[in-house]
Amino acid sequence: MERGPVVGAGLGAGARIRALLGCLVKVLLWVASALLYFGSEQAARLLGSPCLRRLYHAWLAAVVIFGPLLQFHVNPRTIFASHGNFFNIKFVNSAWGWTCTFLGGFVLLVVFLATRRVAITARHLSRLVVGAAVWRGAGRAFLLIEDLTGSCFEPLPQGLLLHELPDRRSCLAAGHQWRGYTVSSHTFLLTFCCLLMAEEAAVFAKYLAHGLPAGAPLRLVFLLNVLLLGLWNFLLLCTVIYFHQYTHKVVGAAVGTFAWYLTYGSWYHQPWSPGSPGHGLFPRPHSSRKHN
Repeated sequence: MERGPVVGAGLGAGARIRALLGCLVKVLLWVASALLYFGSEQAARLLGSPCLRRLYHAWLAAVVIFGPLLQFHVNPRTIFASHGNFFNIKFVNSAWGWTCTFLGGFVLLVVFLATRRVAITARHLSRLVVGAAVWRGAGRAFLLIEDLTGSCFEPLPQGLLLHELPDRRSCLAAGHQWRGYTVSSHTFLLTFCCLLMAEEAAVFAKYLAHGLPAGAPLRLVFLLNVLLLGLWNFLLLCTVIYFHQYTHKVVGAAVGTFAWYLTYGSWYHQPWSPGSPGHGLFPRPHSSRKHN
């Protein structure tokens, strides 16, 4: 007879704990949702500003030109100075794959939610196909430059011994080293990806301004792209500080910027191109007409 109230009190305490946990989860979800919406709004406003995008181009140029001067003021034994560091292997070496994965999802969602048309969505996604072709073509061109300007050397304790072998293949087959002018493919790729992602992500500001569907999943994908863009900027800075020769880095960044200009700055504005980011997604305002 005396245990009934104790059991009831225990059940009541358990219910109150579950209620408190439920309220706590709701509060946390509300805070996370508020942060998601606030962060995506501010990031979209920042990337959507044409003035800030022009300043961003100047920032990338400053990083590549003046960034190598920081090598005299940083620790040369840091993990980012190692060719085998995690970020260099997992991210920089596969930067285009990461860019396509994150940016492709964002472009797919934005274009399809804005138009509900598969053909237009595929047309906008084809810009990533063009980017992949640019990356592959640039990589082959860099190897060709190294082949045309290189010579074969055999490493010896006293130094390097020059061999008169005609090409890289025969040189490497003989166990020697081929040394020529090597354009920094990492600097090229990171610069190209930074410019490309900034241009594609800038569409989200206009997307929000038109009141199109922008739920939590789309905003989360957008913020993931913003974080990846920030990571590319950081790894570009690490690359110009710790790796490659100065002219190799500057030439790589210049080629990446030129590739962006040929595509996003010029070709994509033509009617026979995949189209610029945001093209055909938003209705144009009609000018009011006075009727007599």
